[in-house]
Amino acid sequence: MPARDRVPARPGKAGGPASGARGVPRATGTAAGGKGAARRSGARTPGTPSAPPVDTLVVGTVPVLARAAGVLLVLAGLVGAVAVFPTYLVVGGAAVGPVTGPVDALVALVAPVAAIAVGAGLALGRVPRLGLAFAAVTAAFAVGQLLIELYQGHGSTTRPAVEVLAGERVITSSVEIGAGWVLGVVALSLTIVAGLLALVAWGRTVMEDGGSLDPLRPALAGAAVVLGVFATLCLALPAADVPDRVVVDPTTGLETVVTEEGPQALLERPGLALLGGLLLAGALLLCAVTAPSLRPRLGAVGGLLGMTVFLLATALTGVRDAVHSSDVDWTVPGAGLLVLGLASTALTLLAWRWRGGGTGGSPAGS
Repeated sequence: MPARDRVPARPGKAGGPASGARGVPRATGTAAGGKGAARRSGARTPGTPSAPPVDTLVVGTVPVLARAAGVLLVLAGLVGAVAVFPTYLVVGGAAVGPVTGPVDALVALVAPVAAIAVGAGLALGRVPRLGLAFAAVTAAFAVGQLLIELYQGHGSTTRPAVEVLAGERVITSSVEIGAGWVLGVVALSLTIVAGLLALVAWGRTVMEDGGSLDPLRPALAGAAVVLGVFATLCLALPAADVPDRVVVDPTTGLETVVTEEGPQALLERPGLALLGGLLLAGALLLCAVTAPSLRPRLGAVGGLLGMTVFLLATALTGVRDAVHSSDVDWTVPGAGLLVLGLASTALTLLAWRWRGGGTGGSPAGS
């Protein structure tokens, strides 16, 4: 073979490509780079906890109807807060009002303050579905409460009976409405209108999250339904009642139990009050079923918060009536209503603090 056709092989590179050829990386460099990349992108150090999933919240443009519902909710809270201070009713010539001291004021302002706080957030467009759910649930309760108030102010004299109003045991033989009653009716009416606007604005309000509450919703719904059923049973009986008296015959020494007529239960009143009681019980059961299913997670929190405020306000009113007067005692249903209000508070806090992924979850901080 001629000399010009020979290609001398380089020492140590026989049968392999030239080390200087373009596009062919060096083997040592590739291996080193691969090991280094594997070390950089390798698994986490054992014992290092993984970061918890983030529940991303997406909030779109808040419609005008939603903001209007928030404004009405604030107005209802302000009017309701003012309504607790003037005279509520004049029953049998005696003025009755729900506030006689600072403790009474704190109890009477629970629901109005909650309405003002949530309504202000809704009017400003912050987490709108929380405020919309709260407004709708509160309005559902306000319908029954409004009918009961109309009965107290106008229809209770048709069938005079014993009632406990603001801790005072009175007989509704004659009733005159006061400024507190008028303002209370206005506050309930504003709450109902705010709830109607909230229902219309719900579908137009864009607010969604990553579904962190979805794994917990079945258990949350079951607990809320049980709570709603027991709360309805407790509402059917007075939270504060007149105890029976034991009368001793001075001649014979025989003790006789004299039954005192106590306040009428929720479903014992006639007319508008009976209809209001039925609507109130139905609204409590309906809200207990639907509130945990509202989306997103903060929507469920708003619905449960509306239930919690109603139960706590009603239970604390029964405690106030029992403490305010020596003529009435706190009953077992009243104590049960307070326990259920605290349980509803726990469910609301659990839904608010729950963090988890779409397929599983755990409470924050766990």
